[in-house]
Amino acid sequence: MRTMISGAAAFALSLAVHTVATAQGTTEQAGASTAQAPPAQTTGNKVTRTEAGKPLYTVVDGYKVDSNTMNGFRAWRAAACDRCHGANQQGLVGPSLIESLKTLTKAEFVKTLHDGRLEKGMPSWQSSKMVMDNMDNLYAYLKGRSNGDITRAHVEELKQ
Repeated sequence: MRTMISGAAAFALSLAVHTVATAQGTTEQAGASTAQAPPAQTTGNKVTRTEAGKPLYTVVDGYKVDSNTMNGFRAWRAAACDRCHGANQQGLVGPSLIESLKTLTKAEFVKTLHDGRLEKGMPSWQSSKMVMDNMDNLYAYLKGRSNGDITRAHVEELKQ
């Protein structure tokens, strides 16, 4: 339990540093691009976003999500990310992930979770099977929250 809390706190710190660096225009990689909202297809109350030509997530009524995005939410809960980022991803001791994922690219997100940023207190989540197995799903869930397509932090699986 203690490791999980420390890891979550370190992840929060890492994203906070990235957010500040981005706001100041000092990203670590020259020419780093910002993570803009991927294109969306909207039909009534259903939104489907794609990224790199592949489905990222589908959400209906702002809180009913596809099974992969639901698994991302489950990984969020299992890793106790809310302890630092808040139950609504609004930020507590860690930054708001809703704001951070407006600028954090998927590659930066994956690298931060996989490798950590030890010099900034962020350990690697490589040893967490739940996080590693659901990295893309976790990204989809948080990106949906950041884009405003997922309007509630607590989601339900879309019935097919």
